[in-house]
Amino acid sequence: METETLHAVYDLMKWGPTSANSCPLRIIFVTTPEAKALLLPALSAGNVEKTRTAPVTAVLAQDMAFYDKLPQLFPHADARSWYAGRDAAIAEAAMRNSSLQAGYFILAARAVGLDCGPMSGFDSDTVNTAFFADRTWRVNFLCNLGYGDPAALHPRLPRLAFDEACEIR
Repeated sequence: METETLHAVYDLMKWGPTSANSCPLRIIFVTTPEAKALLLPALSAGNVEKTRTAPVTAVLAQDMAFYDKLPQLFPHADARSWYAGRDAAIAEAAMRNSSLQAGYFILAARAVGLDCGPMSGFDSDTVNTAFFADRTWRVNFLCNLGYGDPAALHPRLPRLAFDEACEIR
């Protein structure tokens, strides 16, 4: 997969809103055999082959020090002080907003024509040690990216109807 495609995905997804423009999502695009060798031992058995053969696996992570970027990203208030030293607030905001951004990431990847395979099914500690040992990043989830074979892909699965998932009050 071309590096330009990955840049295009990021350049689309980065514009999605997050609370206080916190933008805690960090991404490692796993593309090389060496990087895949670090990732594969962390995966549950059902995810190994599809990850091994995917052109790219995005390790979608949350930066637990995202608040250090708030003076740049939210300059009109002292938003850094809302989080610094408040571990529970950091954890909640990092998970919520990195997940939100990861949803934008998947929509952006689909918009540029990629197929996406978001995954749980991995050992977080192994991924964190392999990729983030010297960083404040922690894995949220993984997403394989590529151009799937239409003959081998499952058809789109059903979704809940509005009345099953929503209420208007």
